[in-house]
Amino acid sequence: MFEKLVSEEQRYEDLMRLLGTTEVQSDANEYRKHAKALAELEPLVERFREYKSVAQELAQAEELVAGGDPDMRELAREEVKSLAAKRDALIADLKILLIPKDPNDEKDVVLEIRAGTGGDEAALFAAELFRMYTKFAERNGWRMEVMSSNDTGVGGVKEVIATIEGRGVYSKLKYESGVHRVQRVPATEASGRIHTSTVTVAVLPEAEEVDVQINDKDLRIDTFCSSGPGGQSVNTTYSAVRITHLPTGVVVSQQDEKSQIKNRAKAMKVLRARLYEMELRKQQEAIAKDRRSQVGTGERSEKIRTYNFKENRITDHRVNFTSHQLTDVLNGDLTEVLDHVITHYQSEKLRDATAVS
Repeated sequence: MFEKLVSEEQRYEDLMRLLGTTEVQSDANEYRKHAKALAELEPLVERFREYKSVAQELAQAEELVAGGDPDMRELAREEVKSLAAKRDALIADLKILLIPKDPNDEKDVVLEIRAGTGGDEAALFAAELFRMYTKFAERNGWRMEVMSSNDTGVGGVKEVIATIEGRGVYSKLKYESGVHRVQRVPATEASGRIHTSTVTVAVLPEAEEVDVQINDKDLRIDTFCSSGPGGQSVNTTYSAVRITHLPTGVVVSQQDEKSQIKNRAKAMKVLRARLYEMELRKQQEAIAKDRRSQVGTGERSEKIRTYNFKENRITDHRVNFTSHQLTDVLNGDLTEVLDHVITHYQSEKLRDATAVS
């Protein structure tokens, strides 16, 4: 670990020198690239330098304990205890900072929520989950925009797709992909029996054109009149757009805008995100196919969380975390749940990184 830290500190110093050269300063793209790399290294290097300073002070205090007068030894023992605790905390921080960064962490996301098994009850819960993520986005100062929504007409949604933009959106929400299960007595249930319904959530890192190259010849684009509940025509112009990516069979429809151009742009954004996630999933499965934990593969088949209304309980099955603050969570207070999940997967990555090294 310390060899790696020394190497990263050297790379940091090399980048500092490089940014000071007229060659790099005259090339905006090169300067931006190296400045970004420097900024990513800075927290690690600062913490490593703090560790080296504390380690040096600790060594000096230990020397005083070994020799010197009795009064000085007693003071030095207290200092050794304090400095050793500080050193250990810094080592723990350095281990976390050495975990390989997910290049998608700072990306905006495309959020997709779909009602699963459970009919109207699943659609109602899908609407509640969307409200939960909307509230969470508001708490974080993120911007959310609905791309498309298929309402049931009784307060539920069969499907809703939205973009969320802001700092660190994907890093916070990336582990929300999967099957969310709800257990409660539906309002329409006269006998008071608890029903179990499911909703699937997909959190896709928003892909730029440089991330995913899409050839026009691989697309089939159909236009049609947008429709509302019951299939009635909303307008008589062919503004709705359906894009099919022929090589993969991925289909995206968009009809929320009155403009065909705007609908096409929104559909392409969703298509690009889905194709990017498919490629990421292939890479992750190739790297980790023999691992028990498939982090971030976006598998929809696994139940990740249960929301039990009778007990006001939420349970995340991946990390064995249970809280009886379901009402708060559904009102957008997701921090505690997400912190447990993120910490779990950071520990997994740290263990894997240590095993590799």
